[in-house]
Amino acid sequence: MNFEESKSRYILNEYGVANVNATDYPGGFSCEEPWSQSKFEKNFRIEIVRYNKTEMEFDLIGIHAAIANAFRRVLLSEVPSMAIEKVKIFNNTSLIQDEVLAHRLGLIPLRADPRLFEYKADPIAEPTEQDTLEFELKIKCKWNSSAHKDATHPDDLYRNHNVYSKHIKWIPIGGQADIYKPDQVGPVFEDILISKMRPGHEMDLRLLAVKGIGKDHAKFSPVATASYRLLPEITLSREVEGEMAERLQKCFSPGVIELEDNGHGRKRAKVKDARYDSCSRNVYRYDDLKDAVKMARVKDHYIFTIESVGALPPDVLFIEALKVLKKKCSYFLDELNENSNLQ
Repeated sequence: MNFEESKSRYILNEYGVANVNATDYPGGFSCEEPWSQSKFEKNFRIEIVRYNKTEMEFDLIGIHAAIANAFRRVLLSEVPSMAIEKVKIFNNTSLIQDEVLAHRLGLIPLRADPRLFEYKADPIAEPTEQDTLEFELKIKCKWNSSAHKDATHPDDLYRNHNVYSKHIKWIPIGGQADIYKPDQVGPVFEDILISKMRPGHEMDLRLLAVKGIGKDHAKFSPVATASYRLLPEITLSREVEGEMAERLQKCFSPGVIELEDNGHGRKRAKVKDARYDSCSRNVYRYDDLKDAVKMARVKDHYIFTIESVGALPPDVLFIEALKVLKKKCSYFLDELNENSNLQ
């Protein structure tokens, strides 16, 4: 292992991981310049790899693990969203108990921009258009009078026997109808099954949604998941051809190793894209291949994935997480300055 590798790589050996101690703190190497913000700004960058309305994969390059983990934790527990907090049950004759039904309803992702709402200061106060969204779920299961006499399938025998999230209807409070369009408020997905009913079963509910954060309850978390991993690095130290090349390809995740013609009618292994490897180290099972591969992870290159539940796009969630983290840093600096003035 050379000096540069010891600074920037975790080496994945057959029986362990080498160079796991952090050395990227100021003064870790006497030959290096001290840390500076200008140097950090020059080296740090974000590269978006994949993006759609619910999921984003991007690279954080030139950053410390603590910062990457701070983004992840803020996304999970401190970026706000709207969720059903209270359920007024006027009638529920379904098989699901009232408290279980209320819990299921609370976990349904809502399409509502939390940036347009305020936190509800008093939980027992009357709902207002600034802090609450109100919904109604009113449905009754009946026999299908036009069903064929030999019908056996519930879809043919009953009407409204499956209660889906699409049956939740928004009831505007105050001037909300003038501010939001009907397609801007409601469940994100219409096909979430809430309950199954039979003739005689009925639900009559009022649902109140408020703004909250995942730290208080998981239903307020705006992401299905937020995760990161270090960028894999795979290097072939010698040429691998023929049957050995085919075995080498199977040792890694699909798309990592490709086979190309060496010009003599034999297949030769080549690293195509190490990014998608799981770093399982299966190659070390083969004595004739273990010396042909060098596996590592780049210390300051993080592959970050955000999967939104649908209320806000993932890029907006990341920006909101940045705002929360910035606010925390500002508060911390204010506390330090205040304490220093008291001394």
